[in-house]
Amino acid sequence: MASANALRTETAPLLSSEPSQKGAHSTSGLGTIFVGSGGLRAGWRLLIFITLVVALLGSFVLIRAGGVQGLREARRHAAELTITPLLMSKGEGTAFLLLCVAALIMGKIEHRKFSDYGLPLRHALGKDCWIGAGSGFLALSSTLLTMFLLHGFRVTGLALHGTAILSSMLAWGIAFLLVGLFEEFLNRGYIQYTLASGIGFWPAALVMSFLFGFGHYFNPNETAVGAVSAGMFGLLFCLFLRRTGNLWIAVGFHAAWDWGQSFYGVRDSGIVPYHNVLSSAFSGPRWLTGGTVGPEASILCPIALLVVALIFTRYYRENRYETSSATTI
Repeated sequence: MASANALRTETAPLLSSEPSQKGAHSTSGLGTIFVGSGGLRAGWRLLIFITLVVALLGSFVLIRAGGVQGLREARRHAAELTITPLLMSKGEGTAFLLLCVAALIMGKIEHRKFSDYGLPLRHALGKDCWIGAGSGFLALSSTLLTMFLLHGFRVTGLALHGTAILSSMLAWGIAFLLVGLFEEFLNRGYIQYTLASGIGFWPAALVMSFLFGFGHYFNPNETAVGAVSAGMFGLLFCLFLRRTGNLWIAVGFHAAWDWGQSFYGVRDSGIVPYHNVLSSAFSGPRWLTGGTVGPEASILCPIALLVVALIFTRYYRENRYETSSATTI
């Protein structure tokens, strides 16, 4: 199934015809700054895409806030805002849709299918996604179990009762699925695909994983250790992408890990849990518990990710991710 999802190299080059004797001189001089042997250079395609994303997301944020003044007021009171499943779903869902619009526009320009950028919709919520979800929840549970055995974590009881438990699980499940879709497609969708066509898959993965971790550094209460762990998550998700040819295992893992933190009632990158199923408590040194950041800043987190990577590579040995012909930056 994964091999059928592998990205296909188009026979038509990007925004350009194949070089010929007649056109060889047209790409000389200043033309080579924009166009390489495979078409428009990857750097320019990335610039177009980022401009589209910034314009679409920026317009949405301004409209939702009621203008520049409303945006300033919203930022001033951001620390007082409680992140609920509905609020997260609306924000992440809209952002994901706008991101898809930008990718579809680039697909039209480049004569590529949307699925070439890592999210084949025919496999949405299919086997790969559920494998990722199970792995993500198990990885988090194993991390917390190890922490419990080292006397750093314990569950103190139920935070919810009755039907509220099911509503919380469902609401946060939808919200974190949208988080997984948005963050994975933003960091490892079109940008990863295009950057890899210019500098290679793993150099592109290192760049995007660094940016992924750097972005998490600005979460409330985040620490350097937590940001490094976020970067390691990025590398693991790139491994999933490399071996399966699509992002669905990464989306499932990402969503389930975040959902599990809400289920257990622990902080998610420093964000205090809300409407969580269980109540939990931490005790012990920061290197073990993660402190105010949560499990992602614990030394146990990168160990868990390495174990997941080793098990994954044992069962997924073939590289199924392909990019277009190298177009250079």
